[in-house]
Amino acid sequence: MTDEVLPFPLLALVGQTELKLALLLGLVNPGVGGVLLSGPYGVGKTTAVRGLLDVLPIVEQLGETADGQPQRTRGPMRLVELPLNARIEDVVGGLNERVALEQGRVLLEPGILARAHGNLLYIDEVNLLDTAVVGVILDAAAQGRTLVRRGAMTRLFPTRFVLIGAMNPEEGPLRPQILDRFGLRVWVAPLEDPHQRIEVYRRAQNFRTDPAAFRTAYAAQTAALAEEVEAARAILPHVMVPPSIEEQALALVQALRVPSHRAEITLLEAARARAAADFRNVVGAEDLRRVAPLALWQRNSPRIEEHMRQHAAERATIEAALEVITPLPVPPSHYRKPSTLRQIEGDGG
Repeated sequence: MTDEVLPFPLLALVGQTELKLALLLGLVNPGVGGVLLSGPYGVGKTTAVRGLLDVLPIVEQLGETADGQPQRTRGPMRLVELPLNARIEDVVGGLNERVALEQGRVLLEPGILARAHGNLLYIDEVNLLDTAVVGVILDAAAQGRTLVRRGAMTRLFPTRFVLIGAMNPEEGPLRPQILDRFGLRVWVAPLEDPHQRIEVYRRAQNFRTDPAAFRTAYAAQTAALAEEVEAARAILPHVMVPPSIEEQALALVQALRVPSHRAEITLLEAARARAAADFRNVVGAEDLRRVAPLALWQRNSPRIEEHMRQHAAERATIEAALEVITPLPVPPSHYRKPSTLRQIEGDGG
């Protein structure tokens, strides 16, 4: 590794506790649904993401042989960065033109999504990316696979990855349906403490002067963190959420009037990740308190609330009208047990 590609150590970032926590939770448990970093330029978003290179765990990698056959190996998780000018063909995959011209056969090759399988996919300036491309990425992340179709040829690629996006809100917001698909959201604010800001300068200067020496100062801490990430990923399948914690999580979501069911999924999966990172197999109330600001920020929707109020008012009007009409008798069923229709409507017991 050359000096030019040495990442700034994640643990050398000054402050930004929630930023570090969210990235580690996403790394421990991809089930949180990805991480969105929002903040102005120059506050360390991309630096933090690239700092994960030092702590990425060993995972099973899915590659291909020279003839296009799948090949499984084990190695460190990789960081795959999506170019801002990426097209859907680049992202999804498509026809290998060289093979078509030289060998006269059709070979569908993987795109960026397939190469990101089992790895970490980073999208900087995600709010500036073409909406169709973002939609394809989010669908692939949700479904865990991508179908490439060219004429009669189809090929299915696995696409399970840790998704991290970053954006500067000055350049425009994310569309609501895209924002909802990111599990954890972090506001990466500029540091206000002057001593911390001076420390940022000093560390940046020391890193530019001698990256290797600077990284050596954090090597032991970084190695320990890497081991803890591996351990947490091993513990995660055994982490349980007590019913009382589930009830607290749901009560919190409802108290904040969050419409999306992804809120409680992210909240509880993030809590599981935090428990695993703390070497515990049972989620506690503290886990909820720590991850709730990350899982529930920007979840409330005033427009949805207004729409729900309008719907409730209209529904009440319809129900009131029905009350003055004598209901028709229910025809007898030809079967002993209630029909599925009755069960769906709540009349089947």
